[in-house]
Amino acid sequence: MTVTARTADLTGGRPVVPSRGVLRPLGLSEVRITGGFWAQRQQTNSRATLDHGREWMDKLGWTGNFTAEVGRGSAERRGREFSDSEVYKLVEAMSWETGRQADPAREREIAELIAMIAGAQAEDGYLHTAFGRPGQRPRYGDLAWGHELYCTGHMLQAAVARARAGGSDDLLAVARRAADHVCEEFGPGGRDAVCGHPEIEPGLVELFRVTGEQRYLDQAALFVARRGRRTLPAHEFGWSYFSDDIPVREAKVLRGHAVRALYLAAGVVDLAVETGDDELLEIVAAQFDRTLARRTYLTGGMGSRHQDEAFGDDFVLPADRAYSETCAGIAAIMVAWRLMLATGRERYADVIERILFNVLATAIGDDGRSFFYAHTLHQRSLTAVLPDDVEQLGFGGGPRAPWFEVSCCLANTARTLASLSTYVASVDADGLRVHQFADADIDTTLADGRKVGLRMRTGYPDDGTVGFEVTAAEPGPWTLALRLPVWAAGATVTVNGEPQAVAGERAVIRRDFAVGDRVVLALPMRPRFTRPDPRIDAVRGCVAVEQGPLVLCAESEGAALDLDSLRVDAGTDPAADGGVTVRGLTEELPDEPWPYTDAGPVGRRTPLDVPLVPYHRWARGGPSTMRVWLPTT
Repeated sequence: MTVTARTADLTGGRPVVPSRGVLRPLGLSEVRITGGFWAQRQQTNSRATLDHGREWMDKLGWTGNFTAEVGRGSAERRGREFSDSEVYKLVEAMSWETGRQADPAREREIAELIAMIAGAQAEDGYLHTAFGRPGQRPRYGDLAWGHELYCTGHMLQAAVARARAGGSDDLLAVARRAADHVCEEFGPGGRDAVCGHPEIEPGLVELFRVTGEQRYLDQAALFVARRGRRTLPAHEFGWSYFSDDIPVREAKVLRGHAVRALYLAAGVVDLAVETGDDELLEIVAAQFDRTLARRTYLTGGMGSRHQDEAFGDDFVLPADRAYSETCAGIAAIMVAWRLMLATGRERYADVIERILFNVLATAIGDDGRSFFYAHTLHQRSLTAVLPDDVEQLGFGGGPRAPWFEVSCCLANTARTLASLSTYVASVDADGLRVHQFADADIDTTLADGRKVGLRMRTGYPDDGTVGFEVTAAEPGPWTLALRLPVWAAGATVTVNGEPQAVAGERAVIRRDFAVGDRVVLALPMRPRFTRPDPRIDAVRGCVAVEQGPLVLCAESEGAALDLDSLRVDAGTDPAADGGVTVRGLTEELPDEPWPYTDAGPVGRRTPLDVPLVPYHRWARGGPSTMRVWLPTT
């Protein structure tokens, strides 16, 4: 059974509003994160990260590219060819943030930015500050690398956010003109081509959902159908880098540039849902599932190749060369959320949780003004101390930097954090489902129109007890379904103190709920060893430690550990007493003229208890080395 949403629904502040699916997403007005782990990060995002992004974009001239003062076509244009997209993502993040909590000053800032954007739009709807003006390259003269349609896609998503979060339709008018231009330029009879960086596809579908304009959906379908014909120029990274190597319906796994592949997958899911193409939906679901099973890091990170920011082959997941870009993690959340809404498969919420706690939470510095672009799982050399006013050119190796030449990840993280409450719960045909655990208040309506309210309180992820209190309920039975994480064997559920049956991927409670009813979900949070698939050569003979949804790591900062010589005893369970530790030893390894011997070096061994910290906390206290996968004794 499916639940439906009105195509042009502009209420509630939902990033994704499919017209059909097993689950109906809830919006910012229906779910509010009120405290704890994620509320703290939302506050930091609001108070620091958004302003930090704006300051740097102004400083580097990325916002100024939209103004007449720069000079249309002037060689003074600043930033890379895709810098427009960062301004659009910042506007999107600010829009979700004002939908989350009203802020007149932020509202004025959004209006100022939109006016700048609108002022740069050509009469025919074209919008890009790096092409088409006197002295610049011609429009669409470099579809492989120009990012013109990519930037347009992000602008469309910003306009959708502005509209759905309760803002004015000023940016929506700009978006419609830009989308109409794209349809004229690339529609039937127009340019038979695609952009080297997918993103226009989900942008067009979401704009269709807001406006009801069929030509936008048709154009997205045309772009998807054109993928895989190798129409873009040959390149050293191959056509897979552009998601142009294999037609979407023929591919078995995601490949090439990770962010590009995942953005395209998100658009394909959107397209399949809106056209009722269940075959296409299952094709992209199978691609994503195989990618999760064979090409994804323990943290949920995706992309193992620095050279082309790409997926490697199956099981090629080196810890010390993990790229695992923040944007790829966010794009994977986008795909997983869309697939869960369409299919109702709860395992995709597990994927979202893993990425949220181990990629997104890791990326942003405590002050909200520095961030990771890439996420290594093994830092061999000490991270450096970086100045807070210098743009960084390198993307990997830590520590968190205030800004990168390519700073897509900061605004991407900001828009995700601002809209995070929309991923907490959903409505199905029978009742309410809770997917993510956080202090939150939920006030919504069931599929049959009855009002329900739920207050969720928890110390998660440090504590596995999640309490729920019914705050609104109309007569008649309905179902409350709570996700049971795949790691949570032994979880228990009680209703008003009475134990309930627990099995499968959800704890399902159906009853005639009354205001004041209390439900308690208890998730076991004991730390546990995790072993890699033996086909992952790079970490064979290693173990990792997880606790609840958190991946843990050994870190040299503050512990004086020699991580190169560290070995752990996987036969002794991790201990949790004021912090997680594992039994292990360090080995004093001699320096030899040749690094290979018959039996391997053996030096004096020193037993010790190895302290572990959540991976999302690493490199926050100063220069550090770190490793997630620990060699065993």
